[in-house]
Amino acid sequence: MEQSNGPIQQPLHAASADPAFVPGLTGVVAPLADAPGPEDAPRTADAVADPDADAVEEDAVEDAVEGGAAPAAVAADGPVFEAADRRGRIVADAEGVRLSYDEEACDFRWDEIAAVESGKGRFGKRFTVTVHTPDRRWYPIEIIAPDRGHITGWETELDAVLDAYFDEAS
Repeated sequence: MEQSNGPIQQPLHAASADPAFVPGLTGVVAPLADAPGPEDAPRTADAVADPDADAVEEDAVEDAVEGGAAPAAVAADGPVFEAADRRGRIVADAEGVRLSYDEEACDFRWDEIAAVESGKGRFGKRFTVTVHTPDRRWYPIEIIAPDRGHITGWETELDAVLDAYFDEAS
């Protein structure tokens, strides 16, 4: 059964009123002005007993950043796919697939994905990635490549990530 784009289906009232009902969709969260910050938080006995623990963690993050790697990239050893244009962005790594377009974003863990489909436009520079979920929904995103040569490289990188992390049996 395919997802219909026509007016035949009635809209879901829960999803139309609250985007939190759509699986994988996350919005931009703004911090509250009256929320207590880390400086307002009470210190626990563990934090008072071992003040050097925070210094060790900060040193490790600083060393990673000085070495040219981001703190999140220190933990990831496998392949990473990333493609972006002025409006959209696709990231696939050990955690899953993240699609973002303007201010909207979808995060999918590998166990939430039934299939990942990629394609390129016949005449243009458009690269499309579609994430299919087990409940027969799909989430496409289209990225405009700087030139046609980038699309071939992106397909190769995406295939390497899918081979490394995506389990087709599940």
